[in-house]
Amino acid sequence: MTTPGRQQRAETPVGVSARLRAARTPLLAAGVVAAASVALVLRDPHQTGSWGACPLFLITGTYCPACGALRATHDLLTFDLAGAWAMNPLWVLLAPVVVVLWARWAWLRSQGRSAALHIRDRWYIVALVLFLLYGVARNVPAWSALAPPL
Repeated sequence: MTTPGRQQRAETPVGVSARLRAARTPLLAAGVVAAASVALVLRDPHQTGSWGACPLFLITGTYCPACGALRATHDLLTFDLAGAWAMNPLWVLLAPVVVVLWARWAWLRSQGRSAALHIRDRWYIVALVLFLLYGVARNVPAWSALAPPL
């Protein structure tokens, strides 16, 4: 009960529907990813021309750090871990990290909290350098195991 002259503070709803509303964006992102995953399972990217090709590879003949990630994702979705690893080992290592980060985002949003990561700038630089080094390494003939099979 409030006394006259004082405003009643709005209470945060804690019901299931309120949590779903708060987590709307992560859940929408999950729905888009789920739909894309179904399409990726139904249309095999290992078939030539089914999803197109990497523009960088078409123009320069070199593999980018993401080359083979679409085929690796298909292999992960069909439980072929060895095939996924052959396509893009970096993506196989990063995919679980992406899932954990999404789960953290969804959980924090459902609790009504911010999901900001607060990663320091130097970690962005470290990640970028590692990503670029991986891109260079997969084009070195001696390390052809990092390149996706054609």
